[in-house]
Amino acid sequence: MKQSTCLRNLITSLSFCILSSGLSQSAFAQNSAEPIRLNQIGFYPNAQKIAIVIGEKQTVFELKEASSGKTVLKGKLSEPRTNQHSGKISRIADFSSVRKAGKYFIEVPALGKSAPFEIKEKVYKEVAAASLKGFYYQRVSTDLPEKFAGKWARPAGHPDNKVLIHASAASESRPENAVISSPKGWYDAGDYNKYIVNSGITIGTLLSLYEDYPSFCENFMTNIPESNNGVPDVLDEALWNLRWMLTMQDPADGGVYHKLTNPRFDGMIMPDACKNPRYVVQKGTAATLDFVAVMAQSARILKNFENKFPGLSDSCVTAAVKGWEWAKKNPAVLYNQDEMNKKFDPDVVTGAYGDRDAKDEWIWAAAEMYALTKKPDYLKDINFNADQPMPLPTWSQVKTLGYYTMIRFADELKTDPALTNSLKKNIISFADNLLVDLEKQPYHTVMGKTARDYSWGSSSVAANQGIALLYAFKQTKNPKYVQAAQGNLDYLLGRNATGYCFLTGFGSKRVMHPHHRPSVADGIADPVPGLLSGGPNPAQQDKCTTYTSKFADESFTDDDCSYASNEISINWNAPMVYLSAALEALSEMK
Repeated sequence: MKQSTCLRNLITSLSFCILSSGLSQSAFAQNSAEPIRLNQIGFYPNAQKIAIVIGEKQTVFELKEASSGKTVLKGKLSEPRTNQHSGKISRIADFSSVRKAGKYFIEVPALGKSAPFEIKEKVYKEVAAASLKGFYYQRVSTDLPEKFAGKWARPAGHPDNKVLIHASAASESRPENAVISSPKGWYDAGDYNKYIVNSGITIGTLLSLYEDYPSFCENFMTNIPESNNGVPDVLDEALWNLRWMLTMQDPADGGVYHKLTNPRFDGMIMPDACKNPRYVVQKGTAATLDFVAVMAQSARILKNFENKFPGLSDSCVTAAVKGWEWAKKNPAVLYNQDEMNKKFDPDVVTGAYGDRDAKDEWIWAAAEMYALTKKPDYLKDINFNADQPMPLPTWSQVKTLGYYTMIRFADELKTDPALTNSLKKNIISFADNLLVDLEKQPYHTVMGKTARDYSWGSSSVAANQGIALLYAFKQTKNPKYVQAAQGNLDYLLGRNATGYCFLTGFGSKRVMHPHHRPSVADGIADPVPGLLSGGPNPAQQDKCTTYTSKFADESFTDDDCSYASNEISINWNAPMVYLSAALEALSEMK
């Protein structure tokens, strides 16, 4: 979760950190600095394949077969590169010329061996499937049986069929403490609440994967209860959250509640042990526009599955239109949790997801409504700001999702070429800026050129950069963008300054102690799989005591007290799904 969503009780956090440090090997693991860093899963036969060797003296490396130890390639390391964050020296081992399928490792004299990895086709299919399956493990209001959840099976938690109207959300038809039913959805992150704003960007990213790579998604299976129902699993999974989102709209006026939450975070217990009352809180413009965008995009897609979900597309259209009309009447109702708590009880201190303005939400919602209805009126008075540098999508800045949609449907919608061309140019310019000085970067990734990349949820920065690069590839067909996107996936899977593979359940040096309540409370050594850890965050807001470095790219600790670097969140998992699945889809097209 993000900084504004993690106001934890400091005493609880510190005591948990001390407890987990005493019971785990995580501090030991992160002190063991592997000198050879690479993607611990593997590579496509025809892809670029590189490893990073830390140190100044070594100049040669060998690629060896994992089973026999036989040397298949001897190579020279690159000239040294200096890390702009830590000053450490690294060199590049490039073994792209080896294309034979198999299991291998890199060995550097006097340094040792790398983690083992594979070269093969469809090498990231399991990573992509697990990332999507991660959402299944976050489902609210349902049992997770062993048939689908394996050893992470658990009883249902938070039925959410008796949710209270918070005083901030009261209306004539729904007075304070009135009861509504709002089940399903996904747990947002390491906590057990549900937030419309973060659901918005999450569903938007997953649905965009389907719209951009529909043929791949047809056979993208994850073993969920809905698998084999004639609907792609990515849509079935998104529908679990979409149906919850529909319950968050006030039918009387079309406004959308900001979140469904406890007043305070649940403890580190399993979902079915949580019994605290739950509320929906104040309606807001940003939440409503995120809802509008998701409903419009869903309506477009679900129209093709009318026989499977009769009337659902039409319901999404109706919800989107009503939400748009509410937002037009309430264009700047911004959620300010501190101000809300001064006026209403009980105080709510869970993730705020507050926003300073809704200009970006207007852009995204307008783009989706225009793509749905083909009515230019939705673009009236909407400034896409295409003359300004494109921002990377985050929960608080979603206008780039609108850019992606406008380009995706440009030909079908016969959009003004001046607007379309400016948006395309903006995306390509963003991607080109990422590529500047790539050959100087210590890990040969566009991720991490500046310390700003290492914000809260930095893993999602890497994934979303990868997505932007793939959109640039769609416009230009220049493979340099795909190669750079692949480099960011390599980063997430181990080619980084921590040496960790940030996706739970994968890699030789894997995340074992994410800040994730079920993974902490279930008594199972392995964490819930397929969840993307937040990644390095030099601000270290959690005050966890087991960080071993303050360098921006190393500021990570595999400890469950570390919600600043080691929490999971649905809006981080979604771009991980998109990036890994899109690279798989592109590899199959060759």
